[in-house]
Amino acid sequence: MYTRALVHEHRDQGRLVALCDSNRTRMDVHNRIVAEAGLDPVSAYPADSFTRMLREQAVEEVIVCTVDRLHADYVVAALEAGADAITEKPLTADLEGLRRISEAQARTGGRVTVGFNYRYNPVHRRVRSLIASGAIGEVGSVHFEWLLDVRHGADYFRRWHRDKDQSGGLLVHKAGHHFDLVNWWISARPEEVYASGRLFFYGQENGLRHGLAGDYTRGHGSPEAQEDPFALHMADSPDMRALYLEAEHEDGYRRDLNVFGAGITIEDDMSVLVRYDTGARLSYHLVAYAPWEGYRLSITGSRGRLELDMVESPHTDTAAHGPEAVRGMHPHRPDDVTARLWLRKHWQAPEEIPVKVGEGDHGGGDAHMLATLFGRVDDGIRPDHADGGHALVTGLCADASMASGRPVRVDELLA
Repeated sequence: MYTRALVHEHRDQGRLVALCDSNRTRMDVHNRIVAEAGLDPVSAYPADSFTRMLREQAVEEVIVCTVDRLHADYVVAALEAGADAITEKPLTADLEGLRRISEAQARTGGRVTVGFNYRYNPVHRRVRSLIASGAIGEVGSVHFEWLLDVRHGADYFRRWHRDKDQSGGLLVHKAGHHFDLVNWWISARPEEVYASGRLFFYGQENGLRHGLAGDYTRGHGSPEAQEDPFALHMADSPDMRALYLEAEHEDGYRRDLNVFGAGITIEDDMSVLVRYDTGARLSYHLVAYAPWEGYRLSITGSRGRLELDMVESPHTDTAAHGPEAVRGMHPHRPDDVTARLWLRKHWQAPEEIPVKVGEGDHGGGDAHMLATLFGRVDDGIRPDHADGGHALVTGLCADASMASGRPVRVDELLA
């Protein structure tokens, strides 16, 4: 996404000068994107030459898209070299990484941006503006239910995200989006978190119990996986074949593991309660095995209530949608995405607020975010390291609460 943006629609705002990765085959794929745009291929550096790359290429900003636990290594190194950093969410995956980034930013004054693309979705911006206008008064409570369907949700359980040491689990990696939205919508910071969660659907034991487990290790080359709707068939996609199948010989990374296999250490069903510094409360639930994809939000205040119903995919089927779809992935057809927003004030009839979902991924959020990151737009949405930290500690407190069975205060965790 970032490479294509820099060599196409945003090539006049920023210039891609180098790539750095542990896998040269993947860098070659990105350089083909550069060459197809009519530009000269850029220099490619191995991962252990990151700081040399920054120096030799006079890099001004680094975009970090590594596994989550490594974000802090590259963000800190970029800041120390005098560069700014954009990192995919979450900011990082653990408290030590958060401490290192915070200290490096304070020491260098560099800018850190977190890729919370859901902030840029026009529907979400409308929710924020309504709350800021006082439409529902002082916010007292938020209820937020997020459903990942059995295409999208399953994808976290066949790749590196399934290992909590790499990703922090879905309450860090995925729900970080949602915790950031709540923080941003209600202008609040988390103080105390209680959570409960489990691995209910995916994993070897659950697959056997529910009669869903297939007898294969990975999708590619497995006859047993051919008719399994949960299997990912990367050979069906030119991008996935080039980025993963043809890159396996370098690092052994397999992108298409059986979601009902062994070794999964993250949860797929989680409930979280959060108390904020404003006194507001959040009740949040995330499931990763739903038959449809979308979310329900209600925010209740002293003067009324906002209710948002967002459908991103009304049902899942086993058919691919369009030439870029891959069996086992999660294509969202634009016609399926719908949003309805209601304002219900005390003593008044409910009012439906007109909203329009933007075009492209994440309800138009990706396109707006890229325009912001590369200089076309500056509307105050851009989340920084502090925003990333507040979302992260919500997830880390939730993980700690699940482990201990008790509420966890943010200040205690940070201490």
